[in-house]
Amino acid sequence: MPDWHALWNRTTNLINLSLIVLLLICLSIIGFIALADEVLEGETQNFDEWAVRSLRNPADLSDPIGPRWMEEMGRDFTALGGFGITLSVTLAVCGFLIVERKFHAFWLVFGATLGAVLLTVLLKTYFARERPQLVPHLSIVHSFSFPSGHSMMASAVYLTLGTLLARWVPRRSLQIYIICVSLLLSVLVGLSRIYMGVHYPTDVLGGWAVGLAWALVCWTIARRIEHSGKSLD
Repeated sequence: MPDWHALWNRTTNLINLSLIVLLLICLSIIGFIALADEVLEGETQNFDEWAVRSLRNPADLSDPIGPRWMEEMGRDFTALGGFGITLSVTLAVCGFLIVERKFHAFWLVFGATLGAVLLTVLLKTYFARERPQLVPHLSIVHSFSFPSGHSMMASAVYLTLGTLLARWVPRRSLQIYIICVSLLLSVLVGLSRIYMGVHYPTDVLGGWAVGLAWALVCWTIARRIEHSGKSLD
C-alpha cells in the first residue's frame, strides 16, 4: 500500500520548490530588463565610472589598489570565467558523464554551456556597449561590454554543475556547501572583471542575472527529465 502521506509531502515540497525557482527566474529576468533599460539611458554611467576609478591608484591609473598578490589573484579568478576554462571544464565533465553512461546529464551540461555561449553573443551584440576606457585594461578583451560574458558563463556553467553534483551527494549540508562554492566562484569572477578594468559593475550585474536565470532554467529541465521517468544518475 502506498504511503499517501509521504507522497503528499513530497509533492507539496516539490511544488513549493518549483514555485520558488520560477519566482527567482522571473525576478532575474525582470531585474536584467530593468538594469538594461537604465544602462541604455545612461542613468548608471556616473556610478559605473566612479566604481571603476575607485579600484585604481589615483596617481597611477594603471595600478590597481591593493598589494601585488591581489592583482595576480584577480587575473586568476577572471580566468575561471573565460571561454577556455569554462569550455575545458565542460568537456572534462561531459567526458566523465559519457564514460559513466549518464547521457541525460551529459546533454544537460552540454546544452547549458552552449546556451550560455549563445546568450552571451546575442546579448552583447544587441546592446553593443563599449568597454570602459577610463583605466588601462589588465585583461585582453575583444567583445562588447554588456552584459559581462565571464560573469554570465561562470554563473550558468558553475551553478549548473553545482546543482548537478549536489544531487549525487546524500548529505544536505554537503549539498548546500557545493551550491555555495558555485555561487562564490561566480561572484569572484564577476568582481575580478571590474578589478581588471574591463567591465562596469552594471555589466557584471547583468551577467549574473542572466546566468542565474539560465542555470535555474537548466535545473528545471533536469527536474522535468527526472519526472518523465528518466534518470540523471
